[in-house]
Amino acid sequence: MSLNQINIEDLILLCKQKNQKAQCEVYNRYAKAMYNVSYRIVKDAHYAEDVMQEGFLKAFDKINNYKQEVAFGSWLKRIIVNASIDFYKKNNQFSLEDFESNVYKIEENCEDSADVESFNNLKVKQILETINALKYNYRMVLTLFYIEGYDSEEISEILNISNSNCRTTLSRAKESLRKKLEEI
Repeated sequence: MSLNQINIEDLILLCKQKNQKAQCEVYNRYAKAMYNVSYRIVKDAHYAEDVMQEGFLKAFDKINNYKQEVAFGSWLKRIIVNASIDFYKKNNQFSLEDFESNVYKIEENCEDSADVESFNNLKVKQILETINALKYNYRMVLTLFYIEGYDSEEISEILNISNSNCRTTLSRAKESLRKKLEEI
């Protein structure tokens, strides 16, 4: 039986035995999705590919720590997200004080149905471009929340901020995004 017909659990067992062909098959199955995850954070195709490959190396190095408590793809995605954020911070002189300064609660405004309808009619590309135009911490929490599907607790762990600060930043980011989208 060829490796591309083996289920992921069996491939993981082979990877734990340092089987390079199994590692190659795992890489082939997950590379495109993990590249997309990295690219959304790093914002550069070449660096995203480098970060993704480094993330895979780290995952294969730490494969014995994978305890199957979550799906392998989720475990791998977490490694790639963390590697991408670390790379971004290191190469963009990002300061965590952006998250910690001027924290205050914003009450979420109720949107009427006309606003929701007009928002739904916007093109996805415009929304992504608008998200990319936001400042780093807003862009990061919105990407992790809406695109990657993490909840606020997971985002706070990934970004190493308090859960209340994460919720506040997420609320502020949503408000900022809404205002920018209204201008379009």
